[in-house]
Amino acid sequence: MRLRSIQIGVPRDYGTAGAEDALDRPWTSAIAKQAVAGTVWVGRLGVAGDVQADRRVHGGPDKAVLAYGHGHYPQWREMLGRADVGPGWFGENLTIEGSDERTVCIGDRFAIGQARFEVSQPREPCATLNRRFHRKDMVKLVQGNLRTGWYLRVLTEGWVEAGMPVTLVDRPCPQWPVIVASELMVERAVRREECGRLAACPALSESWRGSLTAVAPAP
Repeated sequence: MRLRSIQIGVPRDYGTAGAEDALDRPWTSAIAKQAVAGTVWVGRLGVAGDVQADRRVHGGPDKAVLAYGHGHYPQWREMLGRADVGPGWFGENLTIEGSDERTVCIGDRFAIGQARFEVSQPREPCATLNRRFHRKDMVKLVQGNLRTGWYLRVLTEGWVEAGMPVTLVDRPCPQWPVIVASELMVERAVRREECGRLAACPALSESWRGSLTAVAPAP
């Protein structure tokens, strides 16, 4: 695996007041991220220079960094008929070659340069993606294709740089690939026992543990 690119963004205002189409009405987001060159510092709360517009649902220690599989972009370009879709389009900070939601598991620990990361949960696509791509069905497409990306908590701060190898250091929960966790969250109302098992994964984020515990059967 290799770190192909690093992206950061700051909140920006989009849209036009009074627009007829809801996708064109005013909105603010830092989802549009741009690649940065050279060594970049990654701290406990994320990549230096990256800012979240809505900290109620983004950021924090459990969702400090968003990673995305580099192999997804050609698929999106073909599906959407857009040649411009690439790193940063989904709000991702780290674009990683050689990994995706099927090969990455909750609790995986990775080393990149000086930094150490732990997978905490899948990314849950929100309506901002619809606005970003100007498609009312973008969230459904991301969720349906399960090309969601995954969040990382930062265990050890440090400098990273595009081109560095991404090394799997530990895999304590091989039974929980990111894609399985995503499917389970969507189907949690009818997969309650599995919800309880996933909620017991020590590396799972607190927010996901709370959502899954709420539907899991009592012990």
